[in-house]
Amino acid sequence: MSWCGQTRGTLVTSDILWSPDSEAAQRTALARFMADNGFATSDYRGLHAWSTSDLGGFWSALWDFCDLPGERGNVAFAPDGKAWMTGARFFPEARLNFAEIMLRGDPDDIAVVTCNESGPIGDMTRGALRREVARLAEGLRTAGVRPGDRVAGVLPNTAEALAALLAAASIGAVWTSCSPDFGATAIVDRIGQVAPKVLFATARYTYGGKSHDIAATLADIVDRIPSIDQIVLSGPEAEVRPARGVSVTAHADFGAAADESHVRLPFDHPLYILYTSGTTGAPKAIVHRAGGVVLEHLKEHILHGDVRPSDTLLWYTNTAWMMYHWMISVIGCGATAVLYDGAPILKAPDGLDCSPLWKAVDAHRVTHLGISPKYLATLAAEAYHPGERHDLTTLRALMSAGAPVSEAQFDWVYDHIKRDMMFASISGGTEILGCFLLGSPLHPVRRGQLTVPGLGLAVAVLDERGAPVVGRRGDLVCTEPFPSMPLTFWGEGGDARYRATYFAERDEVWTHGDIAEMTATGGGIVHGRSDSTLKPGGVRIGTSEIYAVCERFPEIDDCIVFGADHEGDEEIVLCLKPANGAVIAAPLVDGLRKTIRADISPRHVPARVHVVSDVPLTINGKRVESAARTACAGGEVKNLASLQNPECLDAYRALRREEAL
Repeated sequence: MSWCGQTRGTLVTSDILWSPDSEAAQRTALARFMADNGFATSDYRGLHAWSTSDLGGFWSALWDFCDLPGERGNVAFAPDGKAWMTGARFFPEARLNFAEIMLRGDPDDIAVVTCNESGPIGDMTRGALRREVARLAEGLRTAGVRPGDRVAGVLPNTAEALAALLAAASIGAVWTSCSPDFGATAIVDRIGQVAPKVLFATARYTYGGKSHDIAATLADIVDRIPSIDQIVLSGPEAEVRPARGVSVTAHADFGAAADESHVRLPFDHPLYILYTSGTTGAPKAIVHRAGGVVLEHLKEHILHGDVRPSDTLLWYTNTAWMMYHWMISVIGCGATAVLYDGAPILKAPDGLDCSPLWKAVDAHRVTHLGISPKYLATLAAEAYHPGERHDLTTLRALMSAGAPVSEAQFDWVYDHIKRDMMFASISGGTEILGCFLLGSPLHPVRRGQLTVPGLGLAVAVLDERGAPVVGRRGDLVCTEPFPSMPLTFWGEGGDARYRATYFAERDEVWTHGDIAEMTATGGGIVHGRSDSTLKPGGVRIGTSEIYAVCERFPEIDDCIVFGADHEGDEEIVLCLKPANGAVIAAPLVDGLRKTIRADISPRHVPARVHVVSDVPLTINGKRVESAARTACAGGEVKNLASLQNPECLDAYRALRREEAL
């Protein structure tokens, strides 16, 4: 793959930004897996076709390749002719335990290192983590927690949070969590649905250099969730006094020393409950099966990420986001997880301090780093070039999730972070706890593209006819069952609500809700969510290209795009939040419109541009186009507790077309 910048046949390869060294490629786990199963390293398309047609054969081969402890059983895939996807079952005879798989390995190896905004905190060996998990598991058993019961966390990204999660998994309890910066109503709307027995929490956390006391919030939460009968407190001491009688125990005093013990349970036994953003109603509680999480995560880490036992992975996340659960599974590969607590960028007297994550990369010799497009945009705006400031020798892979990465950001990554590494923009979701499209250590990185569809996932893009297309936009779907499909949605009518969400549009075909396109080179491009797709003149337009252009203007701190009805059609509305000290006026807007017209198309040019003080964001920091659109149209925005800044919607309600730039 050394033909970067050349032409091979009719395929122009000038969009290739990085290609793996051929010798290094042969040493990857993916190359070994391909050889073990009779595929040449160059035949990923063949491997993928096998992985999505012989479902039992592929997932069995992966189980063996990962050498999973547990009983696999004699049946790898049990189809259901009447409900091909929703009725299918993988490994129906298997028994395993998530915590047992995660904690295996040499007890002297480092399992996790912890750090925060101020720098390194400490590390924990696998042996020490096993002992901590065993102690907390004993505490849970003593508290009356049994397999299937729910255990909740309101915790930052710390070793205490990870140990609590693994302790719950080790006894077959179901873990669910929120970040401590969520408000009381947002937390109750989520974990209150599933009636947890025990709550692991902190009464004080630090973010952006400021300490936040949430003792009163915790007391309110416990009073509003009657199922909680025990609180386990970690972190700085603070008093939590619920109105009703609930046992409050310090994390260090919970449980007692015990032998390591893991309950092996069926493949489909619930492991996690995660939540949708909740911006269009109450957050949906998605139940994930343990076996599906194990296989999907180890496949993505080991094969697609080439994570090795000696590697170290840091993904900037909080405990509510799916990427937290994805990130901690790296310890099941024998690698080390870096648990970073706090803000990735800090305010400093002379501007912004963009160094914290990169100092962690230096300090812990990180091999795999995960960030977001918004983070990259901030680095670019601050002219912070990590490759010039830090020793990134160990960094082999940079990954990004949460939103599409623009072509310009691909270039920026290789110009200003590191040239000799794999960059993987990945796309999946909370619903599958994994990725439909992601990276590969065997493939070149192409500007603006997600490298490959995930193994075992029959990903396609369907047009308005329901036909699969390449090089054209359509709905991202998956046509064959896979192990990490949700078990159900929690609560009454959960199965029906689950089917209505992902299978109502196409019977027994997973419709993900993204507008995407597959490329002739085997990769893909995600253009945005279907529910935020614009349709001026009846033509579907994704929002990602408009956001990509706006990111190139340093005067713009953030922006949001949505559609508004006008004279029987839909027009594009673009709202711009100025950067500190910047002024957005007609000349800049004219230049922005010209750039959008020239770089994308005339159809993408916004009819209305407004200057706003803020952009509505979910608690996890994602733009909420639907909320902006609804507010602008004078409608009621549901579930304001899912927004971190609902007060900004007042400005959108006041927007007037005649006042636009």
